Amino acid sequence: MTDDLQEGPLQPTSYNPQPTKLTAREQRRRRRQRRKRGEEVLAWVLVPTICFGLYWAVTAGFTALGTSPGQVWDQLMQVKAMMEKRAG
Repeated sequence: MTDDLQEGPLQPTSYNPQPTKLTAREQRRRRRQRRKRGEEVLAWVLVPTICFGLYWAVTAGFTALGTSPGQVWDQLMQVKAMMEKRAG
């Protein structure tokens, strides 16, 4: 059992795989794939964030003005009716 403790350094192995160098075309293809994948992930994060931000901004704007989208729509329809009555 104590013989195993004094084995000495490990011998180098003959198997040493060298990484194959990619061609310029293959490197470009991989960069393009990574970029497309990154853009997809970014889109899945940014689009909902932008939509939520726009909703929040519109809601905050209506709240700051003390109105609601329904009231604004009703007022626009009243203005349209008055313009049609004046023109006709």
